[in-house]
Amino acid sequence: FQFGPNPGEPMRPLKRIASSGEMARVMLALKSVLADQDRVPVLVFDEVDANVGGETGTVVGLKMQEIGKRRQVISITHLAPVAATAPYHFMVEKISEGDRTVSEIKELNQKDRVAEIARMLGSGGEAAVRHAKAMLDAAT
Repeated sequence: FQFGPNPGEPMRPLKRIASSGEMARVMLALKSVLADQDRVPVLVFDEVDANVGGETGTVVGLKMQEIGKRRQVISITHLAPVAATAPYHFMVEKISEGDRTVSEIKELNQKDRVAEIARMLGSGGEAAVRHAKAMLDAAT
């Protein structure tokens, strides 16, 4: 698969030149286009936003939001701008119970969602809470 991420540069093999962030965005683009052709009912994106910054994360989240109008989208993310664009937010937490570790999934209500996005931004401070609220408001 040939890829040319920058204007004026020749096409080269994707696996040789793409950064992990570029690879993630190419995957998102391919899944987006193929979803319309394939009619796959559910698309799963596992950290498709890996190694991208906040502004690009917002673009990735909005693209998944657009896909979500036609398909069920499940996205695993650690990036607040991506989480903020989703209509529903679940948190997965690993809990140690004796000699075992189990994963617990919880759907977040609006208050918990603000707190979790603030945590994803790096703190639970008041500035992060205001930023989280603004991100959620902008996404709806």
